Amino acid sequence: MAKKTASEKQDVALEKPAEYRVLARKYRPQNFGELKGQDALVRTLTNAIESGRLAHAFMLTGVRGVGKTTTARIIARALNCEKGPTVNPCGVCDQCRAIAEDRHVDVLEMDAASRNGVDEIREIIDSVQYAPVSGRYKIFILDEVHMLSKAAFNALLKTLEEPPEHVKFVFATTEIRKVPVTVLSRCQRFDLRRIDADVLEKYFGEILVQEKVMAEQGAVALIARAADGSARDGLSLLDQAISREPQKITEEQVRGMLGLVDRSVTLDLFEAVMKGDSPAAMALLESLYKSGADALMVLQDLLDLTHYLTKVRVAPDVAKNAALPEAERVRGLELSQSLSIPSLTRTWQMLLKGVPEVQHAFNPQLALEMVIIRLLYVSDQPTPGDILKQLQDGSVVNAGGGMPSGGAPRGTTVMSRGSAAVAAGLPQESVAEPVNSFEEAVALFAQHREMLLRTQIMNCVHLVKFQPGHISVHLAEGAPSDLIGRMSDKLSQWTGQRWMISISQEQGAPTLTQTQQSAAQSVMDEIKAHPAVSAVLTSFPGAKIIEIREKK
Repeated sequence: MAKKTASEKQDVALEKPAEYRVLARKYRPQNFGELKGQDALVRTLTNAIESGRLAHAFMLTGVRGVGKTTTARIIARALNCEKGPTVNPCGVCDQCRAIAEDRHVDVLEMDAASRNGVDEIREIIDSVQYAPVSGRYKIFILDEVHMLSKAAFNALLKTLEEPPEHVKFVFATTEIRKVPVTVLSRCQRFDLRRIDADVLEKYFGEILVQEKVMAEQGAVALIARAADGSARDGLSLLDQAISREPQKITEEQVRGMLGLVDRSVTLDLFEAVMKGDSPAAMALLESLYKSGADALMVLQDLLDLTHYLTKVRVAPDVAKNAALPEAERVRGLELSQSLSIPSLTRTWQMLLKGVPEVQHAFNPQLALEMVIIRLLYVSDQPTPGDILKQLQDGSVVNAGGGMPSGGAPRGTTVMSRGSAAVAAGLPQESVAEPVNSFEEAVALFAQHREMLLRTQIMNCVHLVKFQPGHISVHLAEGAPSDLIGRMSDKLSQWTGQRWMISISQEQGAPTLTQTQQSAAQSVMDEIKAHPAVSAVLTSFPGAKIIEIREKK
């Protein structure tokens, strides 16, 4: 075997390993067929290209990592490919290769986040007038276009509305609301949706096969769910998982990497909280803390579980999804059937309120424990709906939502009607006696010192129909526009029941003020007709009756 010369040895020493490309770049889609989860966009663009009905400007919007910039580059290749315009760019011609390598002179990509001034837009406007050098179209791709200044948007408008035939604009943005309507109206808009977790899971599995890396199915599913609909985020997580364990990616490893909690442990914690088992719940929290679980991730897992259990409670067939872990399908279904929708909704609201507390706390673990303690405290409390129902029945309410008979057992808190209203989050006035007439309803406004509102009702409201909980009225001309809403809100607040007030086209009865004036006039006429009063008025011309008092 011949020995290597000194020169050959030097060449070997200078050789460098091939530069590693991250998965997000290595597996970037090169044509419409490779785009994941964007079927509507692909179908529309395919039809447009095949029929020759190409817009002069495209607006691509969606969350990060769903393929906006990738789609823009595919559009550029589809339009400038030597075999095009085509929905299947060849990828090997000079045009396709130049675009893929970011060196095509007629495909200009600009980051609007760093070049957002009017001067940069003027450069585009000036170059628009010149024909493409090598490609079929001159294509301008502006990423994060919402970052352009107001002056830059205004400078672009005229060119965007009537560009030369050889020019195409492709805009990408994550903040579509910040793009002026005048710009949106000149573009064909495409909303790229979040990619479903099952689509990402299948996609990541295919990549792992190509990378010759073994992985547990549960690990891939966790990464797909953590990606939150973003292919790029998911591929970055997959890259990280491969770096930690190149031989085989395990579910336990991914949980540790993401700071996630085993789903069965989350179910144990949730069940302990719902049962009011404080020692078990606090012990589980301590165990999770020692194992390195992130406090915010624990809270988000509880939120996810609450959402899932609520869905299963209203639609049990959700639990039959074979893609779900066994723990969720079996234990989740059993647990959901033991909980009511009001209690699940209350749990959701309290957990959701705890998210910013944990995010901004100096010690997130302490904040998480306080959220769990609050949940433990209210786990056996009746819901506001239970309290109101029992108040309407005239019965007492215990702390567990039950109805004790033969006296309250030891350790049970018995609420009066007033204290139960406070527990339900209602003012104590909400347990007032029922209102059986329109006059009684109006009298409440005087009792609660709402004199201006009472006066407006007296003068402007013609009663058409009354029944407890519903009033039909006709409003006099000039009545305040918010009168009905304020009436309904106050009556609902004071009586503890919902009041619906509708406006009728019927004229209705006279207003209460008109009724009072009519009654007073009738009394006046009756008194004037009395012989003694009539004689006095006749004997003293110009005399008037100033006031009429009822004798006690």
